[in-house]
Amino acid sequence: MEWADTPEQAAFRAAVRELVETSLPEHYRKIRGGPGGSGEEWQIDRISEDPVVRDAAWSWARALADRGWIAPAWPVEYGGGGMTSVEQFILNHELAKAEAPQVGGQGISQIGPAIIIHGTEELKAEHISKTLSGERAWCQGFSEPGAGSDLASLQTRAVRDGDEFVVNGQKIWTSRAHAADHIALLVRTDPDAAKHRGISFLLVDMATPGISIRPLINMADEHGFNEVFFDNVSVPAGNLVGEENRGWYVSVTLLDFERSRIRQTVDAQRSIERLVDFIGSPEGAAKSRSAESATIRHEIADRAIEVEVVFNLAFRVVSMQGAGLVPNYEASMLQMSVFETIQRTSRTTAKALGLYGQLWGGDGDRHAPLEGEPAKAYVRHVSRTIAGGSSEIQRNIIATRGLGLPRG
Repeated sequence: MEWADTPEQAAFRAAVRELVETSLPEHYRKIRGGPGGSGEEWQIDRISEDPVVRDAAWSWARALADRGWIAPAWPVEYGGGGMTSVEQFILNHELAKAEAPQVGGQGISQIGPAIIIHGTEELKAEHISKTLSGERAWCQGFSEPGAGSDLASLQTRAVRDGDEFVVNGQKIWTSRAHAADHIALLVRTDPDAAKHRGISFLLVDMATPGISIRPLINMADEHGFNEVFFDNVSVPAGNLVGEENRGWYVSVTLLDFERSRIRQTVDAQRSIERLVDFIGSPEGAAKSRSAESATIRHEIADRAIEVEVVFNLAFRVVSMQGAGLVPNYEASMLQMSVFETIQRTSRTTAKALGLYGQLWGGDGDRHAPLEGEPAKAYVRHVSRTIAGGSSEIQRNIIATRGLGLPRG
C-alpha cells in the first residue's frame, strides 16, 4: 500500500474539491451534518415536490455529468469515467467528506455494471444512458422474508409463459423502492434445481400492473426500506439478464462493485469528530459525562483509533483492486469492521451524553444535544450489522477463506 497520493492523484483530488466548492448546491451545504449527511438521498430528492430540493438534485447531477464523474467505474464507451480503483476511491472519499450526494444510487454502483457485463445489446440500449442521466432510478429486489442472509433460499417465482415471465412473490428490505423506476429482481425459475441454481435475474418496470409497495418504518421513524409484492406480474422475457437459471452468478458479479465502504467510513469519522467537538464546547461540557469518567474518555479514544483502522482497511481493499487483485475475505473484514465501529460509536456517544443522549429533539427542544441525532443514530444503527450480509456471515467468510478453517 502507498498512503501518499502521487502528483497525478493529488491533482485529481484537488479537482474534486474544486468542483464541490464551486458547484455543490446551497441546499446540500445547508443540510450538512444531518442524519447520514446528504449523500444517500439524491434518488428521493430528484423527484421531490419541493422545487428547491429537486433543482438542487439535478444541478448537482449535471455538474458531475459534465466531468464524467457520475459513473467513475464504468467504461468510457458507456459514458463512464473509466477511472482506476484509486481514482474512484479519491472521488468518493472527497464527495463523502463534503457530504455531497452520490448521484444514481444502486443503478450506478451495481445494477448498471451488471447490465454492461451480462446484458444484451437491447438491454444496454434501453437502460444504460437513462441510468447514467438519472432519468431511471433503480432498487434491488433480492431479500425475502425467508431469504435474507441465506439469499439462495429465495422463493419468488417466475414462470415462463411464451415471451414473458409471470412473477409472483414478495421482496423485503428493498431500499428506496418508493423512489425507484425499475427493480433488479432475483427470481426462482427452476424450483427443482439446487438452490444456487434455478435462479434468474430480471429487470422489471415498477409501474407494471400487479406490483405493490408497502413502507417499512425503522426505529428512528425513517422510511428507507419497503416490502414489494408481485401478483401475476408480466415481465418480457427480453428483460432477462444473463442466462435463464444462472442469475445467481449475475448477482455475485453485481455485489463485487464498490467495495471500499468509504462513504460509511467517513460517516464514522464524522460521528466521532462531532462528539469530540461537542463535549469540548460549553454546552457539551454541561451535558456530557466525559469529564467525570475516565472510562468514557478512554472509550472515545478507542473509537477514534478504530475509525482510523477502518479507513486503512478501506484503503487496503482499494489498493488490492488497483493491483488487479479481487478482495474476498478482505472485503468481509472491512464490512464487518466499519459497521461494528459505527455501532460502537453510537453506543459510546449515548453513554457519554447520559440521559441527554435519549432526547430526540424536534419542536424546538433546546435540551437535546446535537439536535437529537445521537438518540436517532443509536437506534438507526442497530441493523447495521445485519443488512447487506450479517457480521456472522462475514466472520464465516474470514474464517474459511481467510484463515482456511473447516466449514461446519
